[in-house]
Amino acid sequence: MSQHEISLTVNGSPERVTVPSNMTLLTMLREVLVLTGTKNGCAAGECGACTVLFNGEPVNSCMMLAVEADGANIVTVEGLAHDGTLDRIQQKFVELTGVQCGFCTPGMLISARALLDRNPHPSAAQIQDALRGNLCRCTGYTRVVEAVEQAVSIS
Repeated sequence: MSQHEISLTVNGSPERVTVPSNMTLLTMLREVLVLTGTKNGCAAGECGACTVLFNGEPVNSCMMLAVEADGANIVTVEGLAHDGTLDRIQQKFVELTGVQCGFCTPGMLISARALLDRNPHPSAAQIQDALRGNLCRCTGYTRVVEAVEQAVSIS
C-alpha cells in the first residue's frame, strides 16, 4: 500500500502526517492524531457519528480518504471548545441533557455548529433538517433541538 504525506490543519493546529492511500479521514483522526471524540458508528456514512467540519462544511469522515484532506482545515468535536470554555452549543447540550450515551453527540455538535455558522438564527425546521443525517438511539431528538434553539437565543 502506498504512503502519502499530507499537510492539514486540525482544530487550528498544523499537522503533517503520513498515511496509507486507503486510510479514511476518520481513522487518521482517531488512530494517527489520537482525536477520539469523532466516533465510528457505521463506517457507511449513514449515522453521522463521525461528522467533522471539512473546510467549514460537515462531512462524514468515514466516507472520505485522509489523502483527500491534504491542505484542508478540519474541525473535530475537540476543536469546538476554546481556552477551556465549551462552545455555546456544547454548553446547551450539557444543560438540557441533549446527550445520553454520548456516542452520536460529537456528530450532532458538529452538525449544529455548522448550521449556526452559516445561519445564526435558524428555524426549528432548519435545525431538524441540519441534524437529519445524525442518528441517535437514546435522546429522541427533542432535547437536542431544544439545545440548538437555546444556543441560538444566546448568540
